[in-house]
Amino acid sequence: MSGERRRTAERHGRRGEWLAGLYLWITGWRVVGRRVKTRKGEIDLVARRGRTVCFVEVKWRRTQAELATAIDERRLRRVADAAEMISSRYAKPGDDQRIDVILIAPRSWPRRIVNAWQPGAF
Repeated sequence: MSGERRRTAERHGRRGEWLAGLYLWITGWRVVGRRVKTRKGEIDLVARRGRTVCFVEVKWRRTQAELATAIDERRLRRVADAAEMISSRYAKPGDDQRIDVILIAPRSWPRRIVNAWQPGAF
């Protein structure tokens, strides 16, 4: 990927994360972490609502059709591994934890996949 394409993709990704954060806020969630880095990967957003902590993977694509292939098991495993590393930082004893995916494309409502991955290690 060329330098300019990489910068454009980064800009779109950040905008997608901002929109996903706004979507979460509108639906009653509070974003408590953004772009949380671990040695296993990065969590785009960490959100909380009541006793539920949600680790969110955000995918932005140019078209709705491209969103169909934006997330796969390998990517979700990376998010799950990273979430496992930081869960104690965000979750209290007794909290529910999950991994969601928010898919975003221009001129369409965000699509949220709830419990996209349920790691047994949580």
